[in-house]
Amino acid sequence: MTTLSITPERPVSLWPAAHAADARRPRSQQTKLGASDTVCARRAGYLLHGRPPTDTGEKRKAILGTWLHAGILEAAREEYGWLVERQVEDHTVRGHIDAVQLDSATAARLPKRLRPALPAEETTVEDVKTKSTYQWDNVLRYGASEAELRQVYLYADLLRTEGFAGVRGQRQLARLGPVPVTRIRFRFINRDNGDDHVQEIAYDAERARRARWWVQQVRAAASPEELPRTFQGPGISSICDHCPFRTACWGPLVADRSPQSQLIHDDEERAKVLAEYAEVSEQIKPLREKLKFLRAKLDGSEPGVYGDNVLKWSGGNPTKVDDVEAMVALYRRADLQVPMVPDAAAMKATLKEVGIPVPTRLDHDRRTAVSINVTVRKQP
Repeated sequence: MTTLSITPERPVSLWPAAHAADARRPRSQQTKLGASDTVCARRAGYLLHGRPPTDTGEKRKAILGTWLHAGILEAAREEYGWLVERQVEDHTVRGHIDAVQLDSATAARLPKRLRPALPAEETTVEDVKTKSTYQWDNVLRYGASEAELRQVYLYADLLRTEGFAGVRGQRQLARLGPVPVTRIRFRFINRDNGDDHVQEIAYDAERARRARWWVQQVRAAASPEELPRTFQGPGISSICDHCPFRTACWGPLVADRSPQSQLIHDDEERAKVLAEYAEVSEQIKPLREKLKFLRAKLDGSEPGVYGDNVLKWSGGNPTKVDDVEAMVALYRRADLQVPMVPDAAAMKATLKEVGIPVPTRLDHDRRTAVSINVTVRKQP
């Protein structure tokens, strides 16, 4: 008996399935304002007022981050007994804490199956963030952003004031009541190479109060449009570029015009912006000149680690140029008429039309610009 195997002409993509599964996640369907939604005041306002998203955008990177995030937390739960993906909330905001490490006194109040393998010295709320290599140097230099700090302070403050939410799967935890969190930890994971970086800070009641105040201001607004834009808009901020409310916030894209141009309504406002532009240019000028001077001093330095920073160079390579002699040889081989005065553009077009790669050569007299790259030194 012969079994026929039918193979589609093109393998089925898994991304539609991944997007559909992501849309069904409880977090994707949550309508209550979440702590992770506090990245931008106006965006939080759109969510709070039930406005439908105006933009979908590409979510592959976010989905990969979600998968990596889930895998790391599950490993921490299995190996260390951490409490992971636990819900906290009050009447204003809801959050899902990545991980909670209880101290020995608090852990002792729980059934043995819920206790960590090794209690923490002090109760800690941890948040895992995945980042790209492009963002990594900022992570090492500056740590968590204001929005990330606000998010985790909301988690910690909800746990300190309300305790774990009394929802299915965490009733025993809810019986603990308010949990005395004294430490916050960020664990950054480089999703390109697996590097990790940990930032720990003591719980600060004043920072938590400011995070709560931020939520109160969003909730008090009569409409999202009353709330400020936290970032500077599409084309400048990647957060705005991928925001589900980009069009609602900045309007539809207009050819040859930046979205920010709509912020100027008359010549008086234009004059103010122009004056500010001139002022900022003057402020930047000495810094730019100083940077050029420092760059010139480093010229010729060997790449390597110097103090707290790593020096790297890129560029300085021969540029690729069209190899006219090689194109002439290809023409003759293909029995094509070679122009008496070789026309590189026309010859390239003909070669591309028939599917032949256009030959190039390296011009060692013309080189790409040499760029300096200074990153923070990786701590051992």
